[in-house]
Amino acid sequence: MQALPTGAEKHEWVREMFDSIAPRYDLVNRIMTFGLDSRWRSRAVTLLALRPGSVVVDLACGTADLARELDERSYRAIGVDFSLNMLRHAGPGTPPLLLADAGRLPVRSASLDGVVSGFALRNFSDLPAVAAELARVLRPGGRLSLLEVSRPRGALLRIGHSLWFRHVVPRIGAVLSDGAAYRYLPQSVAYLPSQAEMRSLLEEAGFAEVRQHFVSGGIVQIITATHPASGAARARSRPTRALRAALAP
Repeated sequence: MQALPTGAEKHEWVREMFDSIAPRYDLVNRIMTFGLDSRWRSRAVTLLALRPGSVVVDLACGTADLARELDERSYRAIGVDFSLNMLRHAGPGTPPLLLADAGRLPVRSASLDGVVSGFALRNFSDLPAVAAELARVLRPGGRLSLLEVSRPRGALLRIGHSLWFRHVVPRIGAVLSDGAAYRYLPQSVAYLPSQAEMRSLLEEAGFAEVRQHFVSGGIVQIITATHPASGAARARSRPTRALRAALAP
């Protein structure tokens, strides 16, 4: 396994990767998840638990599947991604889309009711900075619902999932899209913080009620959190140097 990129190198590499796989991104997703990805997105939106009409950003939206799910649930959805080609391949009936970086969102402080993301956490080059930015843009009482990969709990499922994710998925990606991109996919799990680190990261950014929900036998997880109605000063604090060091791959 090659060393994974970090910092500015990772930022540009990930952008170029998603630009390259955009044309067949949705097709490969459906095949490699057996179509379960739509069910996972639906669950993430359900766990958001906000009122209809709430303003919610789909962060790192890609082709905007989650944004469309939000729209269908009567949320006021906005998709944000830094890959122009992914936004260009968003399907019909897509809510408004913005080309922007997750660490510098072009929205006012305390102006959003919620933020969702689908399999994006491991692709951010500075996850603590993104968490701090989400605390800035969410109003008191605002909610996060972050969908990500996970490691299955059962031994047999863990073995089968590892074989599929690490050996079969890269081959599917090589045939249908970009081999290098889909070799990166299983390797990128190394970027994910542990459960304790993720909780600390969000709490340092100012979030409370951090929960981890496992779906489909633990193949994926949904991390939810609430921006508390008080403690605004803590919400604006920057992540500590020690926490950044702990999250380095």
